[in-house]
Amino acid sequence: MSTHQGYENPGIAGSGAIATGLAAVSTTTAETILLARSEASAWRAEEKVVAACAKIEGAEPSRLRVTTDPADLAECDVIVEAVVEELEAKGELLARIDAACPDADLATTTSSLGIGEIAAAAGTPRLFGLHVFNPVPRMQLVEVCIPDGAEGAREKALAWCAALGKTAVEVPDQAGFVVNRLLFPYLFDAVRMVERTGMEAGEVDACMKLGAGHPMGPLALLDFVGLDVAEAIGDALYADSSEVAHKPPGLIVEMIGEQRLGRKSGAGFYTYD
Repeated sequence: MSTHQGYENPGIAGSGAIATGLAAVSTTTAETILLARSEASAWRAEEKVVAACAKIEGAEPSRLRVTTDPADLAECDVIVEAVVEELEAKGELLARIDAACPDADLATTTSSLGIGEIAAAAGTPRLFGLHVFNPVPRMQLVEVCIPDGAEGAREKALAWCAALGKTAVEVPDQAGFVVNRLLFPYLFDAVRMVERTGMEAGEVDACMKLGAGHPMGPLALLDFVGLDVAEAIGDALYADSSEVAHKPPGLIVEMIGEQRLGRKSGAGFYTYD
């Protein structure tokens, strides 16, 4: 094992933006395997990774291999689960990977669920948190959460983050870790301000961009994250903390019901082409 790099045979399980972004960044240091759910999602994921590699210095799409069979990940030294933010889905996938790859370190990119909770659902104690941020190629932070059962992965996980050009910060095992625990009350409060005052989204965002120096306003950021994803994160935070600030506002719930999910659906607080 080359200790400066941390991991030499990484696997990524998932085919969405986080999974494909992480896989693209991973090709800067190593041959990388991406596990997709179906042939169709494998094909789409490969296209996304190749497109992302074109924008990342040192990324090499020829180092990517895509598969739909967990057994193909047997030689991996780390496998990072990056699927939908649902406990059952994560637990089921990680249980399959755990059975197929007993020697690999296991990680999850969860943004709101507890690591211990996911590990219990998967039936394995050797799970750590590796929360990367979207878009993965550009965002520098990785929240790393190492619970008791996964302490053997700490040095390798931190070294891998450094090899990928990321800054790792160790965080406690609490829903939302640090960033989302602090960020979502602010984002939701911006929605409540719109509900309470009738201000336009652009006006609220302009205040925070020009007055607080934020690169993106809170409502534009919610559109970028996806309102359905924001609701799932808020629900997980609220279940953990019982703090009203973590509960998704009614306007978000209404907009989801109207399929106004943000950028990915073409409409949210703003409309998109």
